[in-house]
Amino acid sequence: MRPPLDELLAAVSGERMAATVAALAAESFAGRRVGSAGGAAARAWLGGRLADLGAEVSFEPFGVAAIPEVYAKPSVTWHDGHTVHTLRFGRQVAVHPASAEQPLVRRGALGNAGRTTPSDRWLVVPAGMRLFDAFGHGDGAIGLIIGRDVDGDGWQYTMLAGPGPGPLPVLAVDTDTHAALQSAAERGTGWLAGNTPIRRLDLPAANVHGRWRPGTDLLLTAHYDGVGDLPGLRQPAAADNASGVAVVLETARVLSSALPAGVGLTVALLDAEEAGALGSAHHAAQLRHNAATPMVINVDGAGCLHETVAVEAGGPAHALLAVLDQAGRHTGLPLAAGPVASDNRRYAAAGFAAVGIGAGMAGYHSPADTPDRVETATLTAVARLVVATAWHAAARPHHLTSPPFIFDRSSS
Repeated sequence: MRPPLDELLAAVSGERMAATVAALAAESFAGRRVGSAGGAAARAWLGGRLADLGAEVSFEPFGVAAIPEVYAKPSVTWHDGHTVHTLRFGRQVAVHPASAEQPLVRRGALGNAGRTTPSDRWLVVPAGMRLFDAFGHGDGAIGLIIGRDVDGDGWQYTMLAGPGPGPLPVLAVDTDTHAALQSAAERGTGWLAGNTPIRRLDLPAANVHGRWRPGTDLLLTAHYDGVGDLPGLRQPAAADNASGVAVVLETARVLSSALPAGVGLTVALLDAEEAGALGSAHHAAQLRHNAATPMVINVDGAGCLHETVAVEAGGPAHALLAVLDQAGRHTGLPLAAGPVASDNRRYAAAGFAAVGIGAGMAGYHSPADTPDRVETATLTAVARLVVATAWHAAARPHHLTSPPFIFDRSSS
């Protein structure tokens, strides 16, 4: 006889999850960027944690291509006609992910893209102009400068997924600096000197799998990778997504001996989400190949609850949504439909019943994503929600699987 639900919910430990977040956000894991030594160290540590919980552990390697890496701190100064200003990396300036590589500092006069002769100038791209169009105005320019909002803590954000490199170096500056540069360019005064030390690398990646019993009826997922530290800037990746990993590990600990016989329990801790959800794409393809039909619950961002938890459903998820709603009412956690742009979308696109759960994060993709800003109460609330969802679904085993995917040849 399985334990009562309230007994399982009482076993959820927020303190244990907070300790997991702090460990994953530590300097030794260096932001857990895909293909990095820190990412590999985190992967080994997580495998050990799953083994300690009694799981059968495996690692599934795959490759990722053309991942951008800022390999040195850029040096950017500019002159407004009166004063030289040095821009602070990570706050006032960043290397745009679509930038071409230029390791050497190059100096040139300021100009406005589309209005100034580009030759040997740094061109300020006006707000509203697409970067693609700015490249078209940049023949002969040294590089482009775009304006970009910083977060509430004053940090630029780091992105790994996105377009490939364009033909010119591209610097992103905060909106105040952008306005000042644009004004100087319009006056025909001033210059800028800067570089863009960015390269693209083909890298190894790997998912971490833990299985407690045969079958993949219930699949809990979270990505363990972050955007990684930058030169001189720690980016702990605590809420995004050490928090989701902590929730999944704690949920698996509670459920591993509590689900009824015949219900499979599997965890997938995924790599390369920040590079385009590549780990889940790889895993979803494996599941399809093996004719598996799991119910998928993905957690991304369990850092700071703002009244409701965001839920995004995909694939044949009607039954899963029904038990999730039941779990929310049982635990007293309000749910709301909202975007959770994470690995759940890859599983849903592959035809699996999948939901993404997100409960907020502070310091998105920046040095401000620190463990102290991950709320223990939020970790606890989300873990209790997942435990209750699994418990209710296990009472009706047909809710635990996705309908078999059928390829419609008539549409090909």
